[in-house]
Amino acid sequence: MTTIITLCTGNAARSVMAGAVLVAADPSLEVITAGTHVIDGQPMSWRTREALAGLGLTADHHRSAQLRPADLPRADLVLAMAAEHVRYVQRRHPEVADRTATLKRLARDLRAGPEPLADRLAGLDLAAHEPGDDEDVADPAGGNEDVYVACAREIDALVAEVLPRL
Repeated sequence: MTTIITLCTGNAARSVMAGAVLVAADPSLEVITAGTHVIDGQPMSWRTREALAGLGLTADHHRSAQLRPADLPRADLVLAMAAEHVRYVQRRHPEVADRTATLKRLARDLRAGPEPLADRLAGLDLAAHEPGDDEDVADPAGGNEDVYVACAREIDALVAEVLPRL
């Protein structure tokens, strides 16, 4: 079973959306959603719920969670929503920096192939990569419903590109 941690800031929008999209697309994945600066136990925002509903998805049992060090050893991939999240992992959890990348970076650079995912990620030299802001999925926090819908659609499209390569 492949284990993916989706990571954003508050674990209330982007990582929740990415997690729901991944689980719907491939129920065999183990998906953990987390954030870098979280108040644990909070529900997702109503705008996130509505944006997911627009994609025909739900994450009804979601409660926010800080990235837990105990989850990291089993993660095959830490899928970050922005460069700041990659930098956070590189600083705080360097042991998984070699398997941490933004969703946009993987959509751009991860190749498909028969090699194991770990080998293909190693070829990207992720631990040494300095991500740029061009790799960000913009945080919809504070935006109106349309901003959340646009974010969910962007994540859905990016996951559709990346998932077959995992």
